[in-house]
Amino acid sequence: MSSTTKYIFVTGGVTSSLGKGIIAASLAKLLQAQGYRVTIQKLDPYINVDPGTLNPYEHGECYVTEDGAETDLDLGHYERFLNTPTSQANNVTTGRIYQSVIEKERRGEFLGKTVQVVPHITDEIKERVQILGKSGDYDIVITEIGGTVGDIESLPYVEAVRQLRWDLGDNNGIVIHLTLVPYLSAAGELKTKPTQHSVKTLMESGVQADILVCRTEHNLPKDLRRKLALFCNVKEDAVIQSIDASTIYDVPNLMLEEGLDKVVLKKLNLSSSTPDIDRWNQFVHRHKNPKTEITIGLIGKYVELQDSYKSILEAFIHAGAENEVRVKVESIHSEYINSDNVDLKLGHLDGVLVAPGFGERGIDGKIDAVKFVRENNIPFLGICLGMQMAVIEFARNVLGIKDAASTEMNADTPNPVIGLMEDQKTITDKGGTMRLGAWACDLKIGSLVRDIYKAESIAERHRHRYEFNGEFKAQMEDAGMIATGLNPDTGLVEIVEIPSHPWFVGVQYHPEYKSTVANPHPLFVAFVKAALKYNKNKKSASKA
Repeated sequence: MSSTTKYIFVTGGVTSSLGKGIIAASLAKLLQAQGYRVTIQKLDPYINVDPGTLNPYEHGECYVTEDGAETDLDLGHYERFLNTPTSQANNVTTGRIYQSVIEKERRGEFLGKTVQVVPHITDEIKERVQILGKSGDYDIVITEIGGTVGDIESLPYVEAVRQLRWDLGDNNGIVIHLTLVPYLSAAGELKTKPTQHSVKTLMESGVQADILVCRTEHNLPKDLRRKLALFCNVKEDAVIQSIDASTIYDVPNLMLEEGLDKVVLKKLNLSSSTPDIDRWNQFVHRHKNPKTEITIGLIGKYVELQDSYKSILEAFIHAGAENEVRVKVESIHSEYINSDNVDLKLGHLDGVLVAPGFGERGIDGKIDAVKFVRENNIPFLGICLGMQMAVIEFARNVLGIKDAASTEMNADTPNPVIGLMEDQKTITDKGGTMRLGAWACDLKIGSLVRDIYKAESIAERHRHRYEFNGEFKAQMEDAGMIATGLNPDTGLVEIVEIPSHPWFVGVQYHPEYKSTVANPHPLFVAFVKAALKYNKNKKSASKA
């Protein structure tokens, strides 16, 4: 291993669906599989301080790290591929950069100098890029620059990359440029012009790409690669094709076939070996060759954009492979569920997951869905708001408290079975102020979740302001909904179960954030297993 941390910068031209995050994660996987300590960070050019206040329709899900950072969803890909946790340092936004520089200026750290994009903003970016490298924990840091080359917002980042390459010296920092090579069906040919122009735009900022990764629907012939190499001033073996894949989990193998890892290590003056990805390939084989199929209903309010629930969808892929079953996820908008059509919408499902969310839109549909699966013994998993809906439904329809509600939706409810956490009541700023990151949870002896986790205590990641109101706990438990997971310090209810139901679990935390290829989340694995059992019983009953 090198004593000097090496840096890889991933920039983008005009790209299509398989983007920089997957390429960065796939490359990192190949380098990790050769013994290198690798991490990935994302630099986002938008001015929000973090993604926590962004609507999921704007930017997909907000991913939460162990240390409580609200980050870009690409960090989820990094963790799922590498099976190593990320942190606050792995995601930086322009808003955070400017906030830090302005705070330094207010403290007088610039000694009266005029504060400018160069050098102050670029110096701050360079400092953030190198935090992980200077920690001594990593041999290689991959930095993904959000946006596309030529964007006004991205210019300070590209300039910081130019300076960093000069600062780091030869063989210590390289640039991978991801571009699109479109296929024009009318002409029957692939076009290189978008890539040429993208590389030219990058060079206008003083940055020469070392490696091109070309997104394409068709194989790039040798003469076209040679043309790209010549016109874009890169070596021919540094023109890498990234062809459409049936699953993102194929991409590491596609990059291995293209030799991306070897080219990268050669340019960084590091030794290469054959990556050990046998375990990865076992997962891919199970994922692509399921023995059967089940259908899970994902009930949420942002279902039009799949990235809104990215970690949940990926967790189902991991759990499906573990059970050798294809999990077909059927997205159902909670606004369009009611007591009249709930049977039609949910009756054919093998399991139902009620998803996280905020606000009152679509709440009644979620409650109707919970009631239906509870009464019909369909496997149920409620996450965060989904767990709170299960509590409200149980209070209304089993305890008979018809006006039971959450103070999030009804501040004046006389029966707040879900209420604002005590430490949230004085907070006025919305950004970064929720209960965030990993919190401990003790599991009740004899509970379903204790059997699933095979542990007495766990730590899971949170992102919420509201909680189960402990004043109703005894009443709930007497009626059959048991609190089986409690935070040891605060006594907050983290998990509820209905033992009389075949499989009914609600969790206040987000288990999907911790599911990886190497370690599928046990809760999702058990939920899929329960849905598979329900499916088999349903088929047996129909035959009888």
